[in-house]
Amino acid sequence: MTVVSAPESIVLRRLRWGPTAEERQQLVWKEWLVTNGLGGYASGTVAGALTRRYHGLLIAALPTPFGRTMMFNHLWETLQWPDGRRTSLCSITETPDGCEFDVSRYLADFCLEAGLPVWTYEIGSVRFEKRVLMPHLQNTTHISYRLLSRGPVRLELRPLLAFRLHDAPVSHPVAAPYVVQAFGDRFEIAPGGDLPPLRLFLHGAGTALTLLPETLGPAVYALEQRRGYDAAGELWSPGYVRLTLEPDSPGTLVASTESWDTINALRPEDLLAAEHARRARLIENARLRSVDVATELVLAADQFIVIPAGRVEEAARARAAGDEVRTVIAGYHWFTDWGRDTMISLEGLTLCTGRHREAGYILRTFGHYVHDGLIPNLFPEGTKDGLYHTADASLWFFHAVHRYLLATDDRATLRQLLPKLTSIIEHHMRGTRFGIGVDPVDGLLRQGEEGYQLTWMDAKVDDWVVTPRRGKAVEINALWYNALRLLAGWLQEEGDPFAAELEHHAARTRDAFNARFWYEEGGHLYDVVDGEQGDDSSCRPNQILAIALDHPVLETSRWRPVFDVVRTRLLTPVGLRSLAPGHRDYKAQYYGDLRARDAAYHQGTVWGWLIGPFVDAWLKLSPNDRAGARACLEGFVAHLDEAGLGTLSEIFDAEEPYTARGCIAQAWSLAEVLRTWLLTTPKSQ
Repeated sequence: MTVVSAPESIVLRRLRWGPTAEERQQLVWKEWLVTNGLGGYASGTVAGALTRRYHGLLIAALPTPFGRTMMFNHLWETLQWPDGRRTSLCSITETPDGCEFDVSRYLADFCLEAGLPVWTYEIGSVRFEKRVLMPHLQNTTHISYRLLSRGPVRLELRPLLAFRLHDAPVSHPVAAPYVVQAFGDRFEIAPGGDLPPLRLFLHGAGTALTLLPETLGPAVYALEQRRGYDAAGELWSPGYVRLTLEPDSPGTLVASTESWDTINALRPEDLLAAEHARRARLIENARLRSVDVATELVLAADQFIVIPAGRVEEAARARAAGDEVRTVIAGYHWFTDWGRDTMISLEGLTLCTGRHREAGYILRTFGHYVHDGLIPNLFPEGTKDGLYHTADASLWFFHAVHRYLLATDDRATLRQLLPKLTSIIEHHMRGTRFGIGVDPVDGLLRQGEEGYQLTWMDAKVDDWVVTPRRGKAVEINALWYNALRLLAGWLQEEGDPFAAELEHHAARTRDAFNARFWYEEGGHLYDVVDGEQGDDSSCRPNQILAIALDHPVLETSRWRPVFDVVRTRLLTPVGLRSLAPGHRDYKAQYYGDLRARDAAYHQGTVWGWLIGPFVDAWLKLSPNDRAGARACLEGFVAHLDEAGLGTLSEIFDAEEPYTARGCIAQAWSLAEVLRTWLLTTPKSQ
C-alpha cells in the first residue's frame, strides 16, 4: 500500500493484494471506519464480510438512554443482467453454525480517498465504484455507486437489519416484522419502542422499491466467535430497491435517523464535495511541512473529536455560557469518552492539528465535571453521568492544560480552570475517594480500593482486578510531581501565596521518589512501592514517565539506566510492552475469551500510546538525535495497512509478528504517534 498526493491534494491509500485465494482472504481482516463527529460511525471489512457485532452501515449516536445504536447492518448488492441473470457481489457459505459472508471475488481495487473508503468492482465488462460517506454531524450514511464502464447497469440493493444497541450481542432477537411505510421514492422502517425510524431514500435513475420481507441467517460473525462472544444472529430485510447506473448518472442509497428535511437538504454529490472540502481544511489547518504519513494521521485524528450527542443538558449549559461541548472517543468500536485517554490524546489530536479552539472546549467540558478532586474516568454508553474510579486521569488533566497553554497562551481558560485545578490538588493532599491521597509520612501519592483498578492498567473481569497496583505507583507519583510543579507555576504567575506551599510539597515528593523507587538490583524503577505485597520490582513501561513529563521527578543521573532498560526489554516496533519478558505473569499473545484476553491485557501486551513518552525521553537524553527517535515510529507506518486501514490500533501482541489486537482505531495511539512524528520531523521539512 502506498500514500500519494492526488492533484486535488486528496490523500490516497491504496490496498494491494495478490491473485491467490489466501491473499484475498486477508481482506476479511482489514477494516474501514467512517465517523460523523457525534460518536456515530459506519464500519466493516474491505471484503464485505460481517465479522464483528460493530460492523454496520449506520451506527447512530442517539440521545440518552440509547447511545450508539445499530440502525443499518448490511447491504446485499446484486447486479442484474439484461438477460435476467443475477450476480451478487458477495457470496454466502453455509456452516454448521449458520452462514458466513465470503470475500467478493469481483473486488478489483480498494483505496482510502481523503480517508474515505472507495471500492472498485469488475464483473465481466462492467466496472463500477462504491463509496461510503457520513455527512458531518448527522446520523446519516450515503452508499453511492458510479459506473466506470459503458452502461446501463441495473443494481438491486437489499437492506439487512437487526436494530439493537451497537454493543449488544448479535444474538439479540430481531423483533421483525418491523413497521414499513413507503412514500413514493422513500420509505421508513419503525423499530418500535422509542427508537427513531430508519429512513431510506434512493437517488438515481430508474429507481423502484419492492416490499418483500425476508429473514436471513443466522449470520456468523467470525471475530465475535474468536473472542468468545455470541457469534450468530439473524438479519431481516424489508425488501429491495433497484436503480439504474449510467456513466453520467450515479446512484445513492441514503440511510438516516434524521428528519426528511435534513436528509434532502443537499444532493449526494454536493455532500461529497462538502466533505472533501472539510477534510482539505483539516489538512490545511494542521500546517504540515510536507505531505506524508502525518497527513493521513491528521484525517484519522478527526474521527475521535466529537460533540457528545446524548448529553443535552451539558450542551445547553455550555451554550448558555457562550461555549461548546467537545470530547474524545477513546477508541472504535466500543469505547466511549474516557478522561485519561482524552487528556493524553489532547495534544496530538487537537494542538498538533491546528484545532486549538476545540482543545479549549474539551478542557472546559471536563473542568465542569471535577468532583471530589477527580475528573471522570469514563462516561458509560447511553448515560449523561461519569464514573470517577481513576487515580491518574485528574493528574493528566494538568499535563493537557499545560500543553494547551504552550500552544495558545489562553490565560482566560487557565483562570477559569484554576479553581478546579487547585481543588484537585487540595483533595489529593487531604485524601479523596478510592483511597487516593498523600501519605503524610513521605509525601508520596497512594491509591487503591478493593475491587477497583484505578491506574491505566485497568483490566478487570467480574471481581478479579488483574493488575491491582494498589499502593504508590511509579507513574502516579511522576504525574503528581508534575502537577504540583505546574500548578505552583500558574499560581505564582497569579500572585497566589499557595504556590510556595506547592513548591515545598513538590520538593518533598521528589526527594521521597528518588529514595524509594530506585531498584538497584534491576537498574530501573519499582513499579509500585508500599503495595499489598511490598515493593513490586516488575519491569514495566510506567517508569518512563518519570523522565518524559515536562517536570521529570527522576534525578538526571538515573535517566540513562532507566531508559536503557526500557529500550532493551520493553521497546517493540509498535510501542512498549506492558511487562518485560521473563516475568512469571508475562503473556506473549492477547487472544481467547474475555478472561484470557484481560489476563494478558497489561502483562506483556504492547501499547501503542506508550511510544510517545518513550520518544520524549529519547529526545531529552539525545536532543539532536531526531532520526533515531523517528526510527521508533516506522513500525506504525506499516501498521496503517493492517487492521483499521489508515488508523492505529489499541494494542499488539508482545512478540513477532506483533499482531494488532483490541480496538482498530485508538485515540491515544494515533495522537501520540502523530505528535512524535511531527516532533521528530527534520526542521528543514
